[in-house]
Amino acid sequence: MSDDGSHEFERRAVEAEARLAHAERSLDALRQVSLALGTTLDRDQLLELILSKTAELLSADRATLYLLDEDRGLLVSELMIGDSPQTIELPIGEGIAGWVAKTGKTLRVRDAYRDKRFRREWDDLTGYRTQSILAAPMKNHFGRIIGVVQVINKKDSVEVEFSEHDEDLLVALATQAAVSIDNSRLFVSVIQKNLELVQTKEELERRVSDLKLLFELESAMSRATSLEGFARAIIGEAAKACEASAGGVLVDEGEAGVFLYFVEVVDSAGKLRAKRVALKRGETLVGRAMARGEAVSVDARPTGRDTAAFGRLPALVAMKLHSAIVVPLDGEDDSTAGALALFNSHRERGFMQDDRALLRLVSANASTALRLFRSRAEREKTERLTEIGRLLSGVMHDVRTPLTVVRGHVELMARAKSRAERDEHERVIAKQFESIGAMQHEVLEYARGERTILLRKVYLTKFFEEVARHLEHAIGHSNIKLVLDLRDRGVARFDEAKITRVVHNLGRNAIEAMHDHGGTLTLRVDREDGALVLSISDTGAGLPKELAGRLFTSFATAGKVNGTGLGLSIVKKIVDEHGGTIAVESSARGATFTVRLPQDLARVAKPLPQATPVRADRRGKRREVGRS
Repeated sequence: MSDDGSHEFERRAVEAEARLAHAERSLDALRQVSLALGTTLDRDQLLELILSKTAELLSADRATLYLLDEDRGLLVSELMIGDSPQTIELPIGEGIAGWVAKTGKTLRVRDAYRDKRFRREWDDLTGYRTQSILAAPMKNHFGRIIGVVQVINKKDSVEVEFSEHDEDLLVALATQAAVSIDNSRLFVSVIQKNLELVQTKEELERRVSDLKLLFELESAMSRATSLEGFARAIIGEAAKACEASAGGVLVDEGEAGVFLYFVEVVDSAGKLRAKRVALKRGETLVGRAMARGEAVSVDARPTGRDTAAFGRLPALVAMKLHSAIVVPLDGEDDSTAGALALFNSHRERGFMQDDRALLRLVSANASTALRLFRSRAEREKTERLTEIGRLLSGVMHDVRTPLTVVRGHVELMARAKSRAERDEHERVIAKQFESIGAMQHEVLEYARGERTILLRKVYLTKFFEEVARHLEHAIGHSNIKLVLDLRDRGVARFDEAKITRVVHNLGRNAIEAMHDHGGTLTLRVDREDGALVLSISDTGAGLPKELAGRLFTSFATAGKVNGTGLGLSIVKKIVDEHGGTIAVESSARGATFTVRLPQDLARVAKPLPQATPVRADRRGKRREVGRS
């Protein structure tokens, strides 16, 4: 081999070794960049790492990275001018980077100022002199362009422009960078989605918790029969949800005044203690919240400066108060019906914004429930007054019988010759006044909301013989025969005064049915299947057809000049109170009413303990009626 050939071979070998060494450095650089890019998913750190490694590997004076904003059609980058970051925005297609983003091609520029695509305003702004440029598109693993990376001014002392090898290296770096940025975006997106899911889950849990609270609150409020019970229901649930020690419902009760139903949570088991406190209108923070229709919150811990806001409320409720949230309760026609308050949060930071929002939610439901409660109470009051009117009508109807008996015995007493006769007439008269007193007592019981019957052991022979004597007074001189058929002469349990009214009403109707032509009135007493059976029969013309289907309704009457139509409705009411039944059979030969009174006491309404009836003895002294 000649010397020239030997030198050429050596030259080629050196070049090959140099290219190999360069390739090894490039591969090592790519490996380092790959490892470095894998160390972070933070977007800002990732961009800074890409730029520093790219400038280092390509021996560039600086590197710039543009990210594509597809919504606005811009390339966006940040450039440090002095100590302040400045944002560069390039429309796609403008400038070197814009052209690369539009075409998707790599571009090498030897002298930027001679290239018409170059925009030199940033050089003019910063005083920098751009010479050579190498720019490559950043494509993700789907082949979509997400940005452009470019390096400026080759620092190599031998080469002043970027080479093809630099171009290949930048393309490889750009691809790696695109994948890393995409992964970072995907990771951030997943993190954001996870955060959104967590927030959504927490929100759903809060909503479910709120719905559960409202359901429990609705159930508790629907069972309340008084304003105190209403307050217990609301505060019991709201205090538990907001971790409060006590609460109160302020209610405007019209002419009666304004009252706070204060409820304290006594122990961890949720035991409640309630009291009713009278307040002046607008007094204390609770009254002000109602008067102004605005929410109020106070936290006097740890300074104690706001304790004046509570006014005399701590003394009234016998409890130290340090924190409170109060919301108004809406009434009719945009008025304010009251206020809802929670006191003394268990948390160190006091009541939170969530507590206030929850209390407003509770107050909305409580306002509706309070209006319904008041409406129901007014309706019940109206119905009770209506029923009292019916009862009074019944009393006025039934009082005629004992008054007739009293009048008859007073006349007989006046003609009596012996003390024994007068005593007997006095006993009968006292018995009738006792019956009138029982009717009065029934009306008063109902006015107090009590519906009772007095069950006593009654000796049937004595009871019905006395009832028969009363019926004989009602028959008077009519051509009517009374037959008392006692097939059972034992004892039974029923309300003596009320069953007397039943027999009197049915007997009087039978007498009136036979008054013109006479006939037979039969009172039969029997027992069937353990039930006492009373039947009152007459031989009149039977019941009028126009009463069919409404015989036992109030004011149903036919054929009576002075009839009120109350007698049979009173009978039906008394029989129902005894848990019994009444049936009627009618024909042209007469009518029979049959009353069945069960003696199984489990089926019969029992008297309330506070409604112990009082009777008068012969000398007018009051005595309690015992039970046999």
